[in-house]
Amino acid sequence: MKKGEVLKYDVLVVGAGPAGSTAARFASKNGARTLVIEKRQEIGSPVRCGEATTLSWLEEVEIEDHDRWCVTTVKGARIFFPGAKMLELVGKFDTTGVGIVIERDILDKDLAKLAIGEGAEYMLKTSAVSLIKEDGKVCGVMARSMGKEIEIRADIVIGADGFESQVGRWGGIYKSLPPEDIISCFQYRMAGLDIDLDFTYLYLGEFAPGGFVWVFPKKDNQANVGLGIKLSLIEENKTPKDYLDEFIASKEEFKKGMAIDMVAGGVEVGPPPSNVTADGLMLVGDASRVVNPITGGGVANGVRQGKIAGEVAAQCVREGRFDHDYLKEHYEARWRDLLENEIWRNYMIKEKLNSISGKAFAKLMETLSKVDLKESNLAVLLEAIQKENPEIMEELQSMF
Repeated sequence: MKKGEVLKYDVLVVGAGPAGSTAARFASKNGARTLVIEKRQEIGSPVRCGEATTLSWLEEVEIEDHDRWCVTTVKGARIFFPGAKMLELVGKFDTTGVGIVIERDILDKDLAKLAIGEGAEYMLKTSAVSLIKEDGKVCGVMARSMGKEIEIRADIVIGADGFESQVGRWGGIYKSLPPEDIISCFQYRMAGLDIDLDFTYLYLGEFAPGGFVWVFPKKDNQANVGLGIKLSLIEENKTPKDYLDEFIASKEEFKKGMAIDMVAGGVEVGPPPSNVTADGLMLVGDASRVVNPITGGGVANGVRQGKIAGEVAAQCVREGRFDHDYLKEHYEARWRDLLENEIWRNYMIKEKLNSISGKAFAKLMETLSKVDLKESNLAVLLEAIQKENPEIMEELQSMF
């Protein structure tokens, strides 16, 4: 590609993660000429994900085949907490759907293939370095591709470049994140573990202040073993890796395991911003802060929102409307109607759980451990808490 060459598309997506590729897929499917640029040389790698999700969102985004990237289907979850019994959730509980553990790099590539099948184009090792604005409207990006500067023009730009989104900052949508809403994560992929591969495991308490340790099983006695710690609670001179190493050393079932890769990164677990659009610009996925604040999982919400973003982008092209008011009416309203209440609810639950006393939390978990969770719903759980521990219901009521 020659220096100074100008490319022109209807829709430009910055970032080839699940949300970005899904947006590109549905923009292309609905008639928009679409380009995706990805700064890395390989889509999906390196993996920065715990790789646990559910099957509940696949039909919604028209995905029929998941055999390549779904490596484990689990029976349930086992939750361990200080001062009380293990809490076991078996099967489908509430609306969470069937739990699966995935190969995230394969998922990302498969979602890109689906987008390409609809006509989307991809450019790897291509980084956006600034937005192009004319009369206040975003109309493309300046990029660097394989060492050369290029100009990419588009009627609308979709920022899908993660929670550290440069596109969002360049577009004036938000500034820096508050430290209290960032979870710092570290994870090993371990082999040779002696655990029941039919369950995921969560460990609450001193090993991960403000977060939890997770164990997500894979085939051949492998699992992702990682933790997330609230950034503001990490002790001086310690790293998330130090906390995880201490956890592994304390558990006999993990001592025999060996790490075969490792990954570190951050996750934003705050509420969604009040606005994720500007003239000619939409944000999607982690860039728009739609991660589940309790679990830190972002794939499901990202692809669900990505479908809406792609459909609206193509609609913008057809109708020649790219202004903020139009995007607010058609994009913001749709994705918020689908996701915002759930995200806010989970954020408030997370904040309440972090604020209640350790004694009350232990009592809560001990009470739940006595309930038949396979048959329970929220009303049953609240009734059990009221019966067993009426003194903490007042502290918990606002959470529900």
